[in-house]
Amino acid sequence: MKMFQEKHTSSLPSPRSIRRACGIELYRTVKRLKQHVPPSLVKQAEELYVKRVIGNLMWITENRSNRKVLADWWDDEISEDIAELWNVDRVKLMQAFRDAFGG
Repeated sequence: MKMFQEKHTSSLPSPRSIRRACGIELYRTVKRLKQHVPPSLVKQAEELYVKRVIGNLMWITENRSNRKVLADWWDDEISEDIAELWNVDRVKLMQAFRDAFGG
């Protein structure tokens, strides 16, 4: 008898899928900012974002179905550093992220 793996298991995402998701979220955020952000700065922000996500992976995985909580975490833990890096208003950045992320 073959055992089938459940579709909705709580396995952790791979580093590649984390990088892709972070990159897509930041790309959508930049588009909603309606302000030019140089690709090199987007890349630096993506590296920062990926490191923070991996550092909090267990908590993020546990809360993956609650986008509001995840967006709140992003506001508290990441937005200040990215706003400083990109030289943009933090409040506008947080709103652009929420619009892009759906939180």
